Amino acid sequence: MSVKSFGRHIRSCRRARGLTQEALADLSGLSPDTIRRLEHGSFSPSLDTLRKLCMGFDMLLSTLFESFELGERDGPRELVDALAFITPEEEQALLQFIAVFRQRFQDDEN
Repeated sequence: MSVKSFGRHIRSCRRARGLTQEALADLSGLSPDTIRRLEHGSFSPSLDTLRKLCMGFDMLLSTLFESFELGERDGPRELVDALAFITPEEEQALLQFIAVFRQRFQDDEN
């Protein structure tokens, strides 16, 4: 695995979530400097660092590595991972949102 290309993958995942390096650092419990160094491929992260990073992404470690190996992000799998980390209250709000979203598109079709 190329550390530089893995860093580009980390940056892509972060940007896809609309996160700054500082926001990702807060969510993952890592320092902003660590996030910068990861994205620049300055070092090979430990397993602990990768686990923290994935917690910040609401992503399973396996998803991070699989999408890197494929050479592209796997959006549907990332969504499934994110759902695994939500609270019951967030789940209820999301289900209500989906119901409203579907109704709106059904109304637009009619």
